[in-house]
Amino acid sequence: MTVKKITINEAHLVFGLFDAYRVFYRQPSDLKLAKRFITERLQNNESVIYVVLNETGTPLGFTQLYPKYSSARAVKNWILNDLYVQPEHRKKGIGALLIDTAMQFAKTEGAQFVQLETAVDNYTAQSLYEALGFIKQQPDTDFFVYKKPVM
Repeated sequence: MTVKKITINEAHLVFGLFDAYRVFYRQPSDLKLAKRFITERLQNNESVIYVVLNETGTPLGFTQLYPKYSSARAVKNWILNDLYVQPEHRKKGIGALLIDTAMQFAKTEGAQFVQLETAVDNYTAQSLYEALGFIKQQPDTDFFVYKKPVM
């Protein structure tokens, strides 16, 4: 297996994986949307994507990271927003390999932390994240988080 940080010219390697990731999170399959979204992120340098390829170059899983800035702390950290491994290749260390790669990338970028989230019923992911040393955060006691839909 090989881990590769992809460029815009290699975006095609993750289109299908990204679509499957969205389906996993109960979104309708839409390969056209997946292609557009991934292409835009890479063209605009808005994310970093790593893919795991097998010996024949077939994509098995990917992760996508987004920068997270803190003005008060004057730092850039990373959000590991997407992590997906094809079901038939799970429990083979691919998820851990992608996370380790993401952590090494964040370290070289001078980040203080990598943040991630998962669904409350995604026990497999929670188990992996905790086994890799991620600490489940309690609600922030210094700040409230507010959201308002954009109409």
